[in-house]
Amino acid sequence: MKKIMNHPDKIVSQMLSGLLYANSDKLAGIKGTGVIYRQTKSENKVAVVSGGGSGHEPAHTGFVGTGMLAACICGPIFVPPTAEEILAGIKVADQGAGVFLVIKNFEKDVASFLKAKELAEAEGYQVSYVIVNDDCSIEENSFKKRRRGVAGTILVQKIVAAAAEEGYSLEQLTELATKVVRSMNTLGLALSPSVVPGEDQAQFQLAENEISFGIGIHGEPGYRTEILHSSERLAIELVNKLKSQFHWKKGEKFAMMINGLGGTPLMELFVFSNDVRRLLELEGLQVEFKKVGDFVTSNDMSGLSLTFLRLEDEKWLEWLKVPVDTYAW
Repeated sequence: MKKIMNHPDKIVSQMLSGLLYANSDKLAGIKGTGVIYRQTKSENKVAVVSGGGSGHEPAHTGFVGTGMLAACICGPIFVPPTAEEILAGIKVADQGAGVFLVIKNFEKDVASFLKAKELAEAEGYQVSYVIVNDDCSIEENSFKKRRRGVAGTILVQKIVAAAAEEGYSLEQLTELATKVVRSMNTLGLALSPSVVPGEDQAQFQLAENEISFGIGIHGEPGYRTEILHSSERLAIELVNKLKSQFHWKKGEKFAMMINGLGGTPLMELFVFSNDVRRLLELEGLQVEFKKVGDFVTSNDMSGLSLTFLRLEDEKWLEWLKVPVDTYAW
């Protein structure tokens, strides 16, 4: 598989160097680590920190900046950073009122971030967290719910960071983030798998005319594979599955995110957006906030995910709309 790179072992470090060069007006990094932090600080306010494996760009570096994340920590491709690197991120991000961690629900991510929390608290830092588990896909054979942390993580980061800027405490942010996570669901699909830099084989196999519903951002297989027919059919599948999670009623207010997985043209995302629009109008929902683009990708996977957040509080919508200075929001 052709890639614009020099060597697979150096792709993450060289990506981060290029990223810092391109965003030198707002971002900085800790040399020899995957820690990226913003140059501005909001003194005596909680700092919001996130991160995970690389390969999901613009997550999470694209959301570090004034008004959003204070720092993020990037690990190897699809592998979370070490607890020691996360600890370094916590230290550089702290603004005097504690650090709030937004963690995606993958076993290794959770283990690394919670170990870092323990290390930070042993040094006197105040740390709290939320685990995001918005993915409502199921395993094909067992029908077990997966509840991984995927694109909805960015909406959690945005709301929590805006609340932190307003002076919310660690305790208040924990309560807020928990409510937001419980009000959100995401489901994705793939047209073609990702090929990780340095590897020759795709992470899973799909025929030229096939799609997979329910795939994961690390290449985990979906719950059903079938022939691709149309964008409209894809929208019907995802909207109906998400409807079964929310049991929504006519007139309810939602935020929506349509997220490209890395190899999907914006043209196709907007075609899909139009199909979702028509379905939601039939459902009688009020979509008060919309984002379409690449937010949490899976390297070069062709596909998308659809996230709905039930707006339980008017403040959530207000916080989603607050301007920020990042390179990807």
